[in-house]
Amino acid sequence: MSYEIVFDIETQNTFAEVNNDFKKLKISVVSIYRSDTDSYESFTESELSRLWPILEKSSRIIGFNSEHFDVPVLNNYYLGDLTQLPHLDIMKEVKNSLGIRLKLSSIAEATLDNVTKSADGLQAIRWWKEGKIDEIKKYCEQDVRVTKELYDFGVTNKQLFYKNLTGEILPFAVNFSKPEKPVNASGAPANANINYTLPF
Repeated sequence: MSYEIVFDIETQNTFAEVNNDFKKLKISVVSIYRSDTDSYESFTESELSRLWPILEKSSRIIGFNSEHFDVPVLNNYYLGDLTQLPHLDIMKEVKNSLGIRLKLSSIAEATLDNVTKSADGLQAIRWWKEGKIDEIKKYCEQDVRVTKELYDFGVTNKQLFYKNLTGEILPFAVNFSKPEKPVNASGAPANANINYTLPF
């Protein structure tokens, strides 16, 4: 059965701590939503081997700023190249429509009822240093939930909303429909049903 994955990651460290080197960013938690099971699940750094087959078998992965952040960081751990998976980056679609980048929380507050981010990435890093993994999972899954709700709203209504500089809430068009031929993070044709996971 075909399914989509909405995902988000949290890291153990900041860009400042690794001198802006993506290769040195380490994952604390990855959270996903699976459309086939209508369920959420989180994976720690040591559990990523269980995540790869789930991503590989999905019809599309969906994130927010995932092309420039989540996927490159995940690729530090993956044997293949996750940029080749069918991919929708909602932030990229927002920028294509509006010409500007917006935060997930800003779009969610303008578009959705009672759905907001519960913390921020810096808090998640503090939790990591304090060993509060369950708190990171709750936060990351909430971000996935917000991303999923925005995605669902955009699919149904072909638009999202944002608040302009004067505080007016305005709509803008989005197109989250699946292309006839899946595209990867860079917009090139994607490799469907790839499998780079080794059986050990």
